[in-house]
Amino acid sequence: MKARLQTSMGQQLVMTPQLRQAIRLLQMSTTELEIEIAEAVETNPLLEWTEEAPLSAEPGSAESSQAADTDEYGREDGPNEDWTPDEGTWATGGGGEEDDNGSAAERVAEPETLADHLLWQLHLSHLSERDRRIGAALIDALDEDGYLREPLSAIAEALAPGTVASEAEIQTVLHQVQRFDPVGVGATSLGECLSLQLDALSADTPGRDLARRIVAGPLERLPRIGAAGLAQEFKLPLEDIEEAIALVRSLDPRPGKQLGAMSSDTYVVPDCVIWRQRGIWRVALAGRSQPRITIHRGYEQLIRSCGEADAGYLRGQLQEARWLLKSLEARGETLLKVANSLLRHQAGFLEFGEQALRPLTLREIAGELGLHESTISRAIARKYVRTPRGTIPLRAFFASGIDTEGGGEASSTAIQAMIRRLIEAENPRKPLSDAKLADLLKSSGVPVARRTVAKYREAMNISASHERVRIG
Repeated sequence: MKARLQTSMGQQLVMTPQLRQAIRLLQMSTTELEIEIAEAVETNPLLEWTEEAPLSAEPGSAESSQAADTDEYGREDGPNEDWTPDEGTWATGGGGEEDDNGSAAERVAEPETLADHLLWQLHLSHLSERDRRIGAALIDALDEDGYLREPLSAIAEALAPGTVASEAEIQTVLHQVQRFDPVGVGATSLGECLSLQLDALSADTPGRDLARRIVAGPLERLPRIGAAGLAQEFKLPLEDIEEAIALVRSLDPRPGKQLGAMSSDTYVVPDCVIWRQRGIWRVALAGRSQPRITIHRGYEQLIRSCGEADAGYLRGQLQEARWLLKSLEARGETLLKVANSLLRHQAGFLEFGEQALRPLTLREIAGELGLHESTISRAIARKYVRTPRGTIPLRAFFASGIDTEGGGEASSTAIQAMIRRLIEAENPRKPLSDAKLADLLKSSGVPVARRTVAKYREAMNISASHERVRIG
């Protein structure tokens, strides 16, 4: 063997500072973006606020998808029954009236449940459609702490009609679910939950290996024997044992509790606005999602006349300012593209409500726009849109689907709306059981299991049939 030099060609993706900044800004909410830009204006002398205040997104604004000429109120030539500038209201399209600022109740953020968060990541995964159905069944079986208490045999029986899987196959999908955020979900015991969290730590974390031995063995006896007894059992110094125990105590024994704890009075700022004009749905960026900043021309001209050291500093700040403006422009364009695409796919949802929400995945939107699924995920993360039906998260436009007997698909949200409608129309003296609801849905061409109906009913906070009995 001898040393030699050789050349080769290859391609690789390099994360430049500009790309990192664009990705970071894209996944920020409107409130976080305002804070980020305010800090940039304070620290960069080449940035300044424009004199004009940001304009709210209205029909006819420059950012809207409207191409026709508009007047000062955003109206096209001729009468328009959908937009009333004097009263500042949108036509409801069946969703109830609202003023220009929107009621406070419509800007309240819905708390995200653990199941919602995990199902969202499941749709982002590269699993097959069959494995996704298995993953959805596993997520449905998790309790509020994030643990899987049911045996895998029960999961196999609860799979959707037409899906058959062995316990080994379900176990393989479970390992994928256990990699989701928050770390530790999907565990079958406390020891496994803590072990999953330790596995996610860096290998050079002090006390990590010893902590794994503790959670895999004498974890339940630890309160009784203490650190000293554990040191004697492992024949290790007491300091090492205490370090490992401190690491174990820093873990979360109930990872599922991290979600769903959002207060009901948390307010959100819409990033987009959707309205209907002359029977056509349109979308625009909200004014607060388009910060009005520009480059300070006085400092820019000063670069030519100041000393070399000062000129170098100002040039660096000028370059950062241009990067920020370019990233903000790209963020707005991406968000508007995604919102327009969602509007094209889910116009029926805005017209008729949840029962018209069609199944839609990140992959469909990404393929249509020529973007990566992760880009779509970042673009809609913590983003909200104001519609005639209220202020809703962009994530609400996505829904998993169930095959129907007619050859199409029905979204899980639409099925929940169907269940709610059936329960509202039931005889109060003889409420419909979950099995009866499943039969009625099947007769409508939507075959779902009884257990699935029960899960959807519980997700809507609807009591069981024996608790809904009303006499008189």
